[in-house]
Amino acid sequence: MKIAIMGAGGLGGYFGARLAAGGEDVAFIARGSHLAAMRQDGLRVSSALGDLHLKDVKATDTPADIGPVDIVLMSVKLWDTESAVQSLKPLLGPGTAVVSFQNGVGKDDLLTRTLGAEAVMGGVCYIAAVIGEPGEIVHTGTMQKLVFGELDGQRSERAERFLAACVRAGIDAQISDDIRRLTWEKFVFLVGLSGTTASIRQPIGPIRSNRTTRAFLRQVIAETVAVGRAQGVTFADNFVDGRLGFCDTLPAEMTSSMHGDLKRCKPLELPWLSGAVADMGQAAGVPTPANSAIRDILALYVNGDLQS
Repeated sequence: MKIAIMGAGGLGGYFGARLAAGGEDVAFIARGSHLAAMRQDGLRVSSALGDLHLKDVKATDTPADIGPVDIVLMSVKLWDTESAVQSLKPLLGPGTAVVSFQNGVGKDDLLTRTLGAEAVMGGVCYIAAVIGEPGEIVHTGTMQKLVFGELDGQRSERAERFLAACVRAGIDAQISDDIRRLTWEKFVFLVGLSGTTASIRQPIGPIRSNRTTRAFLRQVIAETVAVGRAQGVTFADNFVDGRLGFCDTLPAEMTSSMHGDLKRCKPLELPWLSGAVADMGQAAGVPTPANSAIRDILALYVNGDLQS
């Protein structure tokens, strides 16, 4: 398959590298020192699942250089989404699928409004990966999973082809017929992980091991589930405790990309995570004191221009 990676950071860099190593025709859209390093020495992946060095990669900051592709993997930060969507239009051909593996629950609506529903496929991703240094992706732990599917629940030929490409690349992947629900389920986990690790400034291990911070993590998760239910999302009765139990299976050193962005004085996705939960809760009359506190605690850092 011909695949374009819109945003070659931890997520896009990791999965794009695996797909390229698996034999797919992959082009990376990046910028700055990361792009320069990829052009000079390729792309490296450091991972417990096996290190990888792509010595010759297709990398550009201009999507028009690539032309139409079969799949576009959207992995830019949420504040870059609108500009990225406009720039990716040269990548679209008949049947092209744009799959957003970004955070948040409003991403597919934004893509659909701009590109049309036929061009958009839903997706969720589970991985802990960051840019270690320009040209290098560091993968923490062994979790690396992609779930994707058409927004109408149909099992399409393009989804099947992408699944086959993922399998060839050694990526844990599956097709879903209810991607909206899975997007919300991932959102619940991510809001809990990002909100607590960023506001407490610690990885998940210490947070889940302390009685007080564990209770705070559970409350953040429970509020997000309550807001989702107010939006019409169906969750299992024990979903909150199930997500907390899932946090117990994660590597103790695992943290969130938002925590990493905070430490590096980068902009935060806060308005689309705990901030979005607080906003949706207020609109629906659902109390969200923990998520509102996270939004307020991190408000000074949301634009990435203050040392934490």
